[in-house]
Formats: sequence, structure tokens, C-alpha cells
Amino acid sequence: MDTIDKFELAHGTFPIAFDRRWHCGVHLMPKMQVEKVHAIADGEVIAYRVCQRAYDGGSGRPDSNAGFVLLKHVTETGDGRGMTFYSLYMHLLDLGSYASIGADANLIPEFLRLPTASDARSIAPAESGTSRKVRRKQVLGWVGGCHGQSHLHFEIFMTRDDFDAYFDRTQPGNITTTHLCDNGCWGHTYFVIPVGRAFHALPPTADAQGKLHGIEFVRRQSGQNEQPLYVETYFQKGNRYTNVWGVSSDGRKNLLTETPICEKSYEYEMYKRVTALYPTCPSDGYDLLRFGRTLFTPIASSPAEDRSQTRESDQRETWVRVAFAAQQDGYIDISDTTIQKLSDANFPYFMGWQKISEANSPFNDDGLCDINALKNILRDAAVHQIPDEISSIDEYRKEDALVRYVRTTAGVRTKLRGFICEAPSEWDSTHNDERHKKLMNEGEFYYKNEAGYKKYIDLLRSFQFWDKTGLPTDQKLWFFHPLAFIRHFRKCEWLSKDELASTFPRYMFYSSTGNPRTAITTNNSTYAITKAEARNRIMHHSAALNACIRKYIGHDKKRTALFLAQILLETAQWRNPGGSKRLMHEWRFGQYSLANPATQYYTAFYGRGIMQLTWAGNYKAYGQYRSFPPHSGSYVERIPHIPPRIASASRHYSANPADGGELMVWSPRYDPDIVGEDPYSACDSGGFYWISKSFSEGMNINRVADREYSPSNVGLINRLVNGGGNGYYERQCYSAYILDVLGDAGDHYESQLITLPAPKSAVLANLLPPE
Repeated sequence: MDTIDKFELAHGTFPIAFDRRWHCGVHLMPKMQVEKVHAIADGEVIAYRVCQRAYDGGSGRPDSNAGFVLLKHVTETGDGRGMTFYSLYMHLLDLGSYASIGADANLIPEFLRLPTASDARSIAPAESGTSRKVRRKQVLGWVGGCHGQSHLHFEIFMTRDDFDAYFDRTQPGNITTTHLCDNGCWGHTYFVIPVGRAFHALPPTADAQGKLHGIEFVRRQSGQNEQPLYVETYFQKGNRYTNVWGVSSDGRKNLLTETPICEKSYEYEMYKRVTALYPTCPSDGYDLLRFGRTLFTPIASSPAEDRSQTRESDQRETWVRVAFAAQQDGYIDISDTTIQKLSDANFPYFMGWQKISEANSPFNDDGLCDINALKNILRDAAVHQIPDEISSIDEYRKEDALVRYVRTTAGVRTKLRGFICEAPSEWDSTHNDERHKKLMNEGEFYYKNEAGYKKYIDLLRSFQFWDKTGLPTDQKLWFFHPLAFIRHFRKCEWLSKDELASTFPRYMFYSSTGNPRTAITTNNSTYAITKAEARNRIMHHSAALNACIRKYIGHDKKRTALFLAQILLETAQWRNPGGSKRLMHEWRFGQYSLANPATQYYTAFYGRGIMQLTWAGNYKAYGQYRSFPPHSGSYVERIPHIPPRIASASRHYSANPADGGELMVWSPRYDPDIVGEDPYSACDSGGFYWISKSFSEGMNINRVADREYSPSNVGLINRLVNGGGNGYYERQCYSAYILDVLGDAGDHYESQLITLPAPKSAVLANLLPPE
């Protein structure tokens, strides 16, 4: 996104055009004009236009491109938090110019390879999308231009109904916003700390060495905050970062942290911290340290009845390091109920989000932006105009003043990125007179030139296409700065069922060459899978899996890809026969000799959950972490198909002649079936294992996932998860495939070369599964 920011051009400022009218998109132009335009997400084509040639946009020569694609996107940002939005890619290059830049038409979908007019006219009509679909990152075309200026006009918007449905519990710009929806918690965490709160050099109950229950706190400063504080916290590669702003009496923010407070390896060591600081329920403690509050934990389907996660009063304390003045920071207990807890899901107003509608619009009745009204919204009292501009009644002088203010005043364009604007679409012709009739007034461009004005409107209509979208006409939409929108929602790693299904490669098993095994046949779901089958397999666990990723993995796409790759193998590709919710698979360890079975040690066992939690010790650790009620008595595990001679040789089994199976009798402290049968616990146990796994470098597999991606690092994760080489080549290929699906590489490739540890290499058959 840092790279894309550099492509934004000054003549396409959001949300104000150079002529003071609404401009609800941005103009993007890369330095290399052969860059492809990609879809930002999976979507349905609502309308599109393909032109054979550029046409005259008013210069007397072909200089404008009217090609476009409008996509509808439906996704999720939390359990029950569905969202619908649209993305528009306007001024796509005409087909006739492909050869001049070496564009390969085979890279774009077939329906975009022919002009949308049978006679190949340069002014081609728009067409409805007729339910065509495109994938994220699929090439839609190349950058064209308008009026001789090369650029892509890019918009993101929501309809009024879709906006109201999503933002009903999260109102940007509302200074009284509270965390109304725990399920919507994602991204960075924010605290609003009232004035006059106590900050401590160390937590008050820390010992003389600065330790609290064995956890060391670095001594800071003590004091009180003389201003209300806005606090932002986030994690990156194991470190915890904190920014703090003080709030003056007029509502202005002043940054107290020149650079974010950095607590190194804080995230990697959170499991150690929570087991020490929150022994009553470490899982709740993990929520407190990551989100500032405990999130809703659904366990309705679990066989145990009492799963309350109560804590003693001293275990509600959540001591975090926060600056309370410039160059001064200390520890404050944010469990105080008067401290407001928010996240990026709330679109907090103090981070710049602001709704712009009729009640607070800087646009007057003529649809023109007034510089003073805009400054008032931005809380800018400084004088930026020269006296002649202030007193001028000439519209062109007002335009010049506004353009100079927006383009040259520090911070203005950054603040405009937070505007969420209710405005008419410039592609809806029903607004034309409202937006442009002022051009015929005295002193304006088409004064006493009705023919010229009509020609201008006709040209405008040739670009417009709203009648082909099926969306309401003559209705305002809600527009976002598209790059700010993408940046913000990239911090939400919640994946819909369709998006999770897309992380399943078509083929399930791979050989040492990295190719699908030769026994694979496309009509056998054991070896190959459709997207519909993948969706069916994941459906029962999608919400719980997302909650697990949110809590333990975060919004890093590489982490998520490596985590999902391991799960895909551990769950036997999410196979749950009959669509059941059980995630239990039989795993056998050890070897035996038919010649002398009594001398061999053999054991079988059911693994449970997404990481196939195994062995009594792991169930005990997870039960303590979640504060499950103890399990009384013995637990009987029926393991079928164990030869009697093996069972008789093992100290773990007793024969069961009645059904030919074998029984293992053990006495776990906690009921292991919770992990196998309750979707939340099945997924949460996988996150628990991931962050609690100890190895030579410490604890937490995220340490390895945060390294540069390589087959050797994937191999280390394989060993940490599985302890051996089981499914080694599948895990390697799954990792490469899912990283390609979720990651930022610009193109999907049919195959991708990956280098495995010497001496072997592999070619990943990187094919999306069919619907």
C-alpha cells in the first residue's frame, strides 16, 4: 500500500475535484505505464465497457478511455458482520492500444477481450455484468486516461442500504462510540483514558525486583495525565507498539510519542505472561492483553454445562505501558470500566474517520465546495488565502484558492482520507443538471453557449453507465477514499466461507516433486476437491476458525497462510464425514514387528481439533488454559482395527472381543471430547498449541512464521506442529498455494516453482478448485 500511495495524482483528489465539485474517487498512475489493473477482491461484475479505440474527449484527437469494470463484493468482517461494497475501475485502456505497450489480452477474462459494441465503435455502450465473476487479483485491463492525462479513476462505495446495515452499530464520527459489538473487534486496539488517572512506575503489587507473579516489568515513571488520552496499540512481528495522543480543550490531538513505544517480543511471550498473571483463566488473560477486554466465547455445543470464566478481582487488572505526557510513560490498569475500549472495527472518530453528509457537508446547494466550510470541518483556523482571494466573487479565484489549499497545506489530504461522503455518483446521468448547470452562468465556461454545454453533456453521458448497473438512480451513495478503505480493512483478517474455501487447493496430495500424486483422479474427492465441497467442509468451523486467527495469529497474511496450511493437513483436509462437527482422527505412532510384536512399543490415539491435540498432557494444559471444569473418573477411547496381538503387547490397551475394537482406559483431568466436538474449542485449541509450543528459540510458532518465507522455515513449522515428516510435501505445497491466494503477489500463476531443501525441488500445481 505504501507503493500504491505514491501512484495517487494531485489532479484526482478525494473527495473534491479541481472545479470544487464532488470527486468521489482517486486518480492512480504508476511510473511504469504497463502496470496491470487487478481486482481488489473476489467480486461479481455489475457493469462493464470495453472500447476498441480511445475517443475524442474534447481535445480534437483521441485522448480519452471510457472502458471500465464495476464489481460488487460481499464479504464478512466478523460473525454476523457481513458487508457489501462496490469497486469501480474507470478509464481502462482501449483494446487497440494493447500492442503499443505489449499488453497480453490472454491475461484478462474472456468477456473483456472484445468491445461491447458489435460494430466496434470507439464510443462503446456499457453492458450489464450478467452475474459474471472475477477473482481477487485477476487482471481487468491496463491503465488508460482521460483528456490526455494517463490515469485510472478508482472508486469504492456502498449503497445507502448496505451502508446502514453495516454501520448500524459502528458510527464513524460519533464521539460517544462504544464497543457495541464484540464480534466486530479487529485490527488495532484503542483506549480513551479520562483526565487525571494514576500512572505507576511499576504495577503496585510488583515485588522489589519489579516482578509481578514472576513476570518482569521495566521500571518507568509515575504521574497523572493532565489531558484525556487517545491510545493506539498494535502488534507487529512479535513486538507490541503503542502510540498516545493528548487531547486539548478544543479537541485537537497532540502526539506524545514521537516514535511508538516498543515492547520487544511481547506477543511471543504472551502465553507465558497470561499463565502467570491470570491463573484462574489464562485464556481470558490473553484476550485482555491483546484486545483490552475479553471477547465473547461461544461454547454452546460443548457437552459440559458450566464453562463460566470467572476471575478474582485482582485478576481483572490489566497493566499496560502508556505515555501520559511527553517523554513520560508508566503503567495503568485499563480494566477500569471508565476507560473506553475500541478497535478498528469501530472506525474511531479520533483516528480521523468522519461522515460527511447534508448535516455537515462543505458543499453548498450548487454542489460546490466552500473553502471556509471545509476548514471548519477540519478544525483549521489558520488563514491560507490572500486578501484578494478572500474578497473575490469570481468562481475561478475560489477554485484556485481551494485547489492550492488542498494540494499544498500540510495534512489536509491525509485528513480528507478519513471522510466517508454521502454524495451522488458522477456516473448517474440523473444528476447532470444539478452538478453542471452552473457552467452556463455568467462568467462560467459555457455562458451564452448552449450548444457547447449540450455537447459537453452529451460527452459526459457517453461515459456514464448507471442505467446498466441495476442500482437505484437519483440516489446518493456512501464513498470512501479507496486506498484508505483498503488499508483499513486489510487489518481485518476475517475470511468468509467462500474465501476460506478458496484456500483449499484443487489437489490434496503431492509427491516429492511437488506435483499431484499420480494416483489422483479428478472425480475422487479423496484426492481432488471442488470449491463447493471445500465450503461444505469448513462451514461448521468458519466462525470459530476466524476467532482463533483473530486471537492468536493477527492480520498478517503470511502467518495466516502458514497456519491454515498446517490445519489443512492436520484435519485431513477438513474431512468430517456426513457434515458432522467432530474433528477427530486416529493417529498411530511407533512401529511393530510381526515376527516379535511383544518387543515393540505401539500406541494409537485419537487427535482432536484443528491441530489434532494429542496426549493427556496437552489436554490437561489446554483445560487449565481455558479453565474447564475437571473431568471425574476414567475416559475410555475406542480405537478400531488394532490387531489383537498388538493390543496385547501394549500396556495401553485391553481387548474388546465384542466388536473387534480396542479400548484405551485413561484418566484425563479434562474431557478431551470438548476439543473434538465443540467448534470453538476445536479451533481455539489449535491457536493455543501454536502460541504455547516451546522450542530452542523460546515459545510461540509465530516466531518462525514471521521470518522470511522459505521452504526450510515451513519445514521447521512442520516439525513443531507434527514432530516429524508426516505430510511434508503437502504442507510445503499448501503453504505456497495459500500464501499466493491471500498474499499480495500481483498475478496468479498456473504453476509456481518453489525450492525445497536440497537436494529436492517441487513445482506447485497452483490451481484454484472448480466451483
